[in-house]
Amino acid sequence: MDRILQIQDAINRRVFLQGAGMGLMALFGLLGAEPAFGSTSAFAKERIGGLPMFPEFKAKANRVIYLFQSGAPSHLDLFDYKPGLTKHYNEDLPSSIRNGQRLTGMTSGQARFPVAPSIFNFAQHGAAGIWLSELWPHMATVADELCMIYSMNTEEINHDPAVTFFQTGSKLAGRPSIGSWLSYGLGTECDDLPAFCVMTSFGSGRKDDQPLYDRLWGSGFLPTEHQGVKFRNTGDPVLYLDDPKGEDRQTRREMLDDLSSLNKLRQAVVGDPEINTRVSAYELSFRMQTSVPDLLDLSDEPKSVLDMYGPDVTRKGSYAYNCLMARRLAERGVRMTQLFHMGWDQHFDLPTAIKGQCHDTDQPSAALIKDLKQRGMLDDTLIVWGGEFGRTVYSQGDLSHMNYGRDHHPRCFTVWMAGGGVKAGSMYGKTDDYGYNIVENPVSVHDLHATMLNLLGINHKDLTYRYQGRDFRLTDVFGNVIPALMA
Repeated sequence: MDRILQIQDAINRRVFLQGAGMGLMALFGLLGAEPAFGSTSAFAKERIGGLPMFPEFKAKANRVIYLFQSGAPSHLDLFDYKPGLTKHYNEDLPSSIRNGQRLTGMTSGQARFPVAPSIFNFAQHGAAGIWLSELWPHMATVADELCMIYSMNTEEINHDPAVTFFQTGSKLAGRPSIGSWLSYGLGTECDDLPAFCVMTSFGSGRKDDQPLYDRLWGSGFLPTEHQGVKFRNTGDPVLYLDDPKGEDRQTRREMLDDLSSLNKLRQAVVGDPEINTRVSAYELSFRMQTSVPDLLDLSDEPKSVLDMYGPDVTRKGSYAYNCLMARRLAERGVRMTQLFHMGWDQHFDLPTAIKGQCHDTDQPSAALIKDLKQRGMLDDTLIVWGGEFGRTVYSQGDLSHMNYGRDHHPRCFTVWMAGGGVKAGSMYGKTDDYGYNIVENPVSVHDLHATMLNLLGINHKDLTYRYQGRDFRLTDVFGNVIPALMA
């Protein structure tokens, strides 16, 4: 690189400010003073990293487990009971209900939009009488722990921008993911595992479902130390943790010490904060060489716990296995664990495909709630379950009494939460008789994010990061906390 360009890069405003920020923090520590940009939180627990001002008030939740159902589950077949649809079977969806709303290219050319009532039976469960489909026999046993949101809605109608919106608060790729924001703001209580861990699983409902991209758990413009670390669903969960053959731990430790010294020399010259991130990554990887094998060793799990999660719990990469791993990560102090379960994009043959998806997820999801509760961890662990949008009440393609498909529907769908300070055994929001439009208490993606942050002791308007001259936040310039969702 040209020497002038090197100098320009070294004094780049962003690099200078970030590098200076680290130096100022060290100086404040030596002087016993507080940084001018925020006071130390009186509610902070012992932790590693994070911003000193968070949490701003007493948090109800200390960690998050996000069970993201990629592909968009059908709210009409799972949660949002519409018994009146039966009498409208195969009738055209009234134009007064659709009201000119946009359609995807997959159904915009259909001659008709025939109403397709769910073929599945529903029943009420728990003290609150929460309606659940017969596809959820295990979730029915934890109905009193659920906080149901029937009025979720999104701006996006296609998978990639819709998933990106839920993960980052923006439909455009490149923003930090929600787990990265939590790592940045709250740090972690675990020094030998990442603050933000991610696992994926393939559903049995649809094998060729929408792909997932690593940017969904990326750190965007935040320092890269806050990006999610993916535990792979095949082979070694984390690559390159093993030492090379013939190299012992002491030799590896000495090599990292020497490498750290070289990196510090380089950091002193160029002031690039990413150098410090690399050093942190090397050190964390060294510690993970012992913590990951311990995490993955299920020999300490009682048979009763394994049985609770179902027969797939020991199959690595399954949803059940990942749910158990999420609990083990949570009890080790990981701030956020995110599971992505694929297979919910059911444009055709939905009744068969959705049975497979529920078989994958019903028992493990319920077991996770029960397991956390029996360990006294549910009260401060926020669980969120949901996809990127819902499905249409009208059939995509051919309709019969036993078979149909459903297209994308962003106008309304269902998400549930449990634990972590939410109002257990509650129902919020309402859709019309067709499950097509919201008629009470809409909840946007930004509202959901704002509420999640509030449960973690953060005012969503205060968790910001300056980038390219603007203070960015997870909720952008939107979002309202929904008090009715909280205990």
